Amino acid sequence: MDSILSILAPMILVVIGYSVGSTKVINEGNEALVERVGQYHRKLRPGLNFIIPFVDKVAVEETVREQVLDTPPQQAITKDSIPVEVDAVVFWKIKELEKAFYAVEDLERAIEDLVKTTMRSMIGQLELDQTYSSRADINRHLLQELNEATANWGVEVLRVEVQEIAPPQEVLESLAKARAAESAKQASISEAEGAKQASIAEAEGTVRSIEIISKALQDQPNSRQVLQFLVTQRYVEANQKLGESANSKVVFMDPKALTEAMTNLMDIPEAADGGSVSHSASARDH
Repeated sequence: MDSILSILAPMILVVIGYSVGSTKVINEGNEALVERVGQYHRKLRPGLNFIIPFVDKVAVEETVREQVLDTPPQQAITKDSIPVEVDAVVFWKIKELEKAFYAVEDLERAIEDLVKTTMRSMIGQLELDQTYSSRADINRHLLQELNEATANWGVEVLRVEVQEIAPPQEVLESLAKARAAESAKQASISEAEGAKQASIAEAEGTVRSIEIISKALQDQPNSRQVLQFLVTQRYVEANQKLGESANSKVVFMDPKALTEAMTNLMDIPEAADGGSVSHSASARDH
């Protein structure tokens, strides 16, 4: 009996060891590659898998879940020769583990270097102002370029987000001054245009007022007295406004002279018609 047990014991240990060595448990979200005699043999899926001990070897077990790569800030030169610091975050996952393991030496390092070079090239095609206004276009083009470049690596790039595009501080200060100057220029233009429109409106109002007064005086038998009253009223109002200002110099003029001048002006159209001149001449002869 003891001799039988002494023979079976090593055999049982060998079987147990073989069973333990031939089983491989792959966690959910992972995959593994098996090599047989140094060559790729097959892929292990999540769950319990069996391999041949001493013949098969698990070369790699890697996650196939989505991963995040945050690239450090790097220097890039825009199309208008302005240096900027730019960084991005990349969301990616392994689609074909055998390609990701055998086609490239260091997958994550390769993706990071590819993101850097592609991002520098794209920034170099844009002016500084375009890099701010075209952030969505940059992300979209980066995603397209990265997917084309990583197709042979068994990798899919899901999203690319450019986080920051930062020019030097002196460039920011210069841009701020330029924007302030442009704002001041636009404000001056708007103010000048407003003053111009106000002057035009005032002139049109004055012309309209003169037309109304002229028509009204033509229908009045005592037009000279009415005109004298209006001129006197304006004269008093003007002197009052000038007198209210401490820095103004008030110059008094003879209202009678103003009235006579205005009356002569009002008589010009009538004289041109010939009727008023004849009437005045006949009055003097009479």
